[in-house]
Amino acid sequence: MNRPKPFSMIREFHLADWFTLGNAFAGVGALFSVMTYLQEQAIVHLYYACWLIPLALIFDVLDGRIARWRQKSSAMGRELDSLADVISFGVAPAAIAYGCGMQGLYDRIVLVFFVACGVSRLARYNVTAEKLSEGSDKVKYFEGTPIPTSLVLVAILGAAAAQGAIGERLWGGVITLGGFQLHPLVLLFALSGSLMVSRIRIPKI
Repeated sequence: MNRPKPFSMIREFHLADWFTLGNAFAGVGALFSVMTYLQEQAIVHLYYACWLIPLALIFDVLDGRIARWRQKSSAMGRELDSLADVISFGVAPAAIAYGCGMQGLYDRIVLVFFVACGVSRLARYNVTAEKLSEGSDKVKYFEGTPIPTSLVLVAILGAAAAQGAIGERLWGGVITLGGFQLHPLVLLFALSGSLMVSRIRIPKI
């Protein structure tokens, strides 16, 4: 009997996949920077975290362009892309928000909701990509806002950090409900998450 050939992860890697990993590396680096900030309270680490998200976006854009240029893509590459996006544009922005002071119970619930929406958005895209492409090799539009739009939230938090508006001075102040805190600024994450899982059609450029 001819046994099926074992799956070789290294052989399945294409040039674009290495850029996808660069996306993931930047996202994980942002998480480490937030943790370092929480330990040392040195604001520079919060800046590093915020700047690593645009770097992740650059890698995210390049991996798609390189895959189309070389006309080489794979199922593993698509899965890698989604997993990297979850880290860099879902978990990392939520961690940055937490580092900036959104640490109340209601804040955490909203941030978990945001990440869950991002994961759901990517899963929906993966299972509907063929339908959205309408028989071509390129998706014509997105349903819901793409998860990298969380870069806008990171930019807002970066601006707040630059002005010292973090922690107790976070823009919008804080509301206490039932003994637990809610920072109104976190509602931007609720809005972003809701838009990601919406049925809004956004043309893909």
